[in-house]
Amino acid sequence: MIQFYAPEIETELTLPEEEARHCIKVLRTRPGDLIEVIDGKGNRFSCRLTDDNPRHATVEIEAKTAIPLSWTTEITVAVAPTKNMDRMEWTVEKLTEIGINRIIPLHCRYSERKDIKVDRLQRIAVSAMKQSLKTVLPEITPMRSFKEIVQSCTADQKFIAYCDPSIPRKLLACEYRPVADSVLIFIGPEGDFSKEEISAAINAGFMPISLGENRLRTETAALVVCDTIHIINQLKQ
Repeated sequence: MIQFYAPEIETELTLPEEEARHCIKVLRTRPGDLIEVIDGKGNRFSCRLTDDNPRHATVEIEAKTAIPLSWTTEITVAVAPTKNMDRMEWTVEKLTEIGINRIIPLHCRYSERKDIKVDRLQRIAVSAMKQSLKTVLPEITPMRSFKEIVQSCTADQKFIAYCDPSIPRKLLACEYRPVADSVLIFIGPEGDFSKEEISAAINAGFMPISLGENRLRTETAALVVCDTIHIINQLKQ
């Protein structure tokens, strides 16, 4: 199944230019053909193409189906962007495929990046959402500071994953409770969080966690925490 993304499809009945071009020029879709359109808000539409203009193809909606998320816990990963943007883009792609509600680019003491282009990451998330046949687009926020998130976090469970062995921590798989409605996990840069950041998070109620004996890259750690939560939730169903 090929899905097209049009966030305002229900009101505008028009595919965005990039989606229209792919539909008409690449796939050779013609008026009268049926296509599947998602709005990124949990809805899938069966649409019939009415105009094959590659800049603003129009459709008629024949059916609308609400597709709920396959998980119930709201998952947020706050991750320090890597110096190599290709790896950060890969992280967003894979987190979207696995299933996540929100990705927060995190600025902390040893961050390798101080800014990030959210628009580019959102386009990658859209592509991953379509490819993995999801209908909900994860939120990707502008970069936020470590201190800001620590002070404002309201998640039912909140964790900070780090490598420093001098500050006690437990495995995420042992600490996470699948009854939580929401969870947030901090993943730091490859230079790790500073001791001061770790202490500040723990004092604010974050649970200190390890992801096992292996030393993981930032992007690998982000995937591990997300997938671990999904697996535990599935086992408890």
